[in-house]
Amino acid sequence: MPRWTVGVLLVIAAVLALGGYRVFTTSPASSAAPDEFAQDRAPAEAAGFDGKRAMGYLDDICKLGPRMSGTESMKKQQDLIKKHFEAQGAMVAFQEFSARQVSQRKPVDMANLIASWHPERTRRVILCSHYDTRPIADQEENIRKWHEPFVSANDGGSGVALLMELANHMKDLKTNVGVDFVLFDGEEYIFDPEPGHDKYFFGSEHFAQRYQRERPKHRYLGAVLLDMIAGKNVEIPVEQRSLTQARALVDELWTIAAEQKCTVFQNKVGDDVLDDHVALNRAGIPAVDLIDFHYPHWHRLSDIPANCAPEGMSQVARVLSVWLQRVK
Repeated sequence: MPRWTVGVLLVIAAVLALGGYRVFTTSPASSAAPDEFAQDRAPAEAAGFDGKRAMGYLDDICKLGPRMSGTESMKKQQDLIKKHFEAQGAMVAFQEFSARQVSQRKPVDMANLIASWHPERTRRVILCSHYDTRPIADQEENIRKWHEPFVSANDGGSGVALLMELANHMKDLKTNVGVDFVLFDGEEYIFDPEPGHDKYFFGSEHFAQRYQRERPKHRYLGAVLLDMIAGKNVEIPVEQRSLTQARALVDELWTIAAEQKCTVFQNKVGDDVLDDHVALNRAGIPAVDLIDFHYPHWHRLSDIPANCAPEGMSQVARVLSVWLQRVK
């Protein structure tokens, strides 16, 4: 190869590398709409998130046992969460629907839980997570263990616990937009884990389709999905689909994380993850997935509160509480 060609290629590679690095070290991308995601960098203090109390909520949830869609333990969880959010001033509603899994004969009643602050505001944002647990611990090497009680603490509970603790601070956050905490049902309603067999994401797909179909008066400016954010030594890189489909929101969150010195937010691109944010982005709601996809107890019986820690939840909550105050 001619020497000048090598030189040109090296220059191009350097430019691309710097361009990729700037994504996570400068202010949000210029492609963002001028009225979205707080371009003015308004000062805001992070909420005084109590990690110990959040872990207590996680324990309470897991004490209910497995919380599969349509079960009594799911109903108990719904009652617990509804009372908690209402006590903190939220308006709580259930978005009920029925879904039938490919591998199952009968449909199951499901419900997304929506806790709303400032329901009169038409410009809104979403903080969301799924709150059902998978019927099987399908990452256990011994298939005989798949059907043992599986509480799914980090995977099915950490997002719920974070939102329960953040609810304690919502009345003190000076927000310009309405805020909806949305808990999706049916994300983990999987009995046949082989790719292409059973269907995922019943709750988020129902929510997104209803939003598109009904064309409500309110408009969702963005959504942040929480998934496995309470593992020990948690790391949250930029999920690939979030970067390509909600770039401005990624830039905003990672900029705040740098300001708040929240080191669990990693300045690198991680996995391409199919999750509840896919349906939201498809419906025109910019959605980012905050996920530690390398949690070692994923879909194992060892996904219990003892293998979780408050630091990841605390850092994520600090970023979210600042973001909620900056969105306009």
